[in-house]
Amino acid sequence: MTFKELGIIDPILNALEDKGYTHPTPIQQQSIPILLKGKDLLGCAQTGTGKTASFAIPIIQQMVEKKSDEKGKRRIKALIVTPTRELAIQIEENFKEYSKNTNLRNTVIFGGVKQGTQTAALRQGVDILIATPGRLLDLISQKYITLRDIEYFVLDEADQMLDMGFIHDIKKIIAMLPKQRQSLFFSATMPKASAELSSQILGDYERVDIEPEQATAEKVEQGIYFVSKNDKAKLLVHLLETENKGATLVFTRTKHGADKVVKILINHNITAAAIHGNKSQPQRQKALSAFKEGKMNVLVATDIAARGIDVSDMPLVINYDLPNVSETYVHRIGRTGRAKASGTALSFCDQEEKAYLKDIQKLISQQIPVIKENPYELDPNAPMSKKESNGGGQRDRSRSAFQSKKKPGQGTRPQGSGGVKSSGSSSRTSAGGNRAPRRRD
Repeated sequence: MTFKELGIIDPILNALEDKGYTHPTPIQQQSIPILLKGKDLLGCAQTGTGKTASFAIPIIQQMVEKKSDEKGKRRIKALIVTPTRELAIQIEENFKEYSKNTNLRNTVIFGGVKQGTQTAALRQGVDILIATPGRLLDLISQKYITLRDIEYFVLDEADQMLDMGFIHDIKKIIAMLPKQRQSLFFSATMPKASAELSSQILGDYERVDIEPEQATAEKVEQGIYFVSKNDKAKLLVHLLETENKGATLVFTRTKHGADKVVKILINHNITAAAIHGNKSQPQRQKALSAFKEGKMNVLVATDIAARGIDVSDMPLVINYDLPNVSETYVHRIGRTGRAKASGTALSFCDQEEKAYLKDIQKLISQQIPVIKENPYELDPNAPMSKKESNGGGQRDRSRSAFQSKKKPGQGTRPQGSGGVKSSGSSSRTSAGGNRAPRRRD
């Protein structure tokens, strides 16, 4: 199956060919025909599956085919709402690339920076708007934006949106939208809160699921180091000095932890930077640009900030801290081994994280190999503390999003491997609910 066989128009096909994309990923192959028919869509897929193109391409195509010789200022017809600044910028870049051979105009708005440049673009008129919730509502209240002409609405990364406390903002936005519209709802997991929100947004919809457990496929080499908390930094420096795999993404659980790791690496003459919610937008963009351009090999990130990182060649991911939500592990390691590339995902596990490791291995139905060549090895058979044995992990979490085994999809677009199932208005619950709200990015 090629993009041409999906019925994509020539201006978009030429833009895709310029990027070397000829074959759609599984979510693109399933979603694009549904959306070109004008139906709503519920997509359960993580970052790295080619999800953005799955909604950007059909939205652009429909807008081009419907666009008449309208006179006067452009009106916003498509709205994409996403939780973080980085992800909003990434989506806007993709829309710009795919629509470059059309007459459509798009822009992105987000908080953390002065609004002058953004409002200037809005004054000139745009067809497609990508926004974070807070800045969107702010500019609506200032009368820079109206949603009365919206024909296409996308809510992206809905589970993270809810985790970050945006539920009330999202409901305000939904209330302003025209009833007649095409709606798209994407979420990496489908906890109860996400499912309830989707029911408020979608009308006659179809569902496409990308099974994220396939991110742990054979092309991602996994390994676990048992190491004390105090020795993690030493082990990280050792690996970065000896492995030398190139671009390395390091995950920490907290913003303070990310800053601490960067300081240690710089003291060992390893160029690194951190991105998280406490960094200013210019700081985050500077770090991301340096990382993407290869000027800096190590980027230390928290999970929320990492949602906007789109680097196709990511040979190494290191979990400096194991996540306390098992699904997050799958999302993290899906950053490497994309498309046809191979990748390595290494994790550090201290005494207090053994419960998290047990839950992760239960979720992915795999035993992660223990790496013995470890100068700071902690005895893996040492007993867990009383705190851990009493349920320090997240026991009995739903595994529905990760249980079904599928064959990897094919495609030249950077993606997370995974099978696809498409159905009508089905219901499905998944892990990831009841997480504590996080700080807004």
